[in-house]
Amino acid sequence: MPEPVEPFVAVYAEHLPAVSRYLARRVDRDDVDDLAADVFAIAWRKRAQVAPGEELPWLYRIAAYQVANHRRRLAARASVLGLLAVPDSAPSAESLVTADAELARAWAAISPRDREVLALVVIDDLAVAQAAVALGITPNAVSIRLHRAKKALAAAIDAETRPAETPSPATGDERSASPAT
Repeated sequence: MPEPVEPFVAVYAEHLPAVSRYLARRVDRDDVDDLAADVFAIAWRKRAQVAPGEELPWLYRIAAYQVANHRRRLAARASVLGLLAVPDSAPSAESLVTADAELARAWAAISPRDREVLALVVIDDLAVAQAAVALGITPNAVSIRLHRAKKALAAAIDAETRPAETPSPATGDERSASPAT
């Protein structure tokens, strides 16, 4: 007897918008629909591997692999043709913070690893446990990465907003020019 498709259709209907937004921040908008279809085709074939309640982070993980494969294909195509590659990603998570120029510069200053964990937890609104599934690491590792990423972003923002410091006068053997009384 064939397996019922209704549970998968419900997961598809519920999570397609989130997966599409995830992809739209990472690849050209023209490729989002095709990649989303690939994500759900893989999810259908491997549906027995997902734990109930972890569907979205699991789909994000599949999507991350599809984005990486897509970028490799674009790079290979560009190198074979000897052409300059068209940017292989559309506005990404970074585009969400570019409205604030200081924040945008700080976002660009942190590592891609920090940006990814921040994007999953803050922008994609995943819980730490869900981000762990999406990244293929433990929840504890996500918590540590998230803490470090927040500190790095705060430091980068601080560096952006700190006014240029004027050199302080030298100290040491210099004496006051006023006469002693």
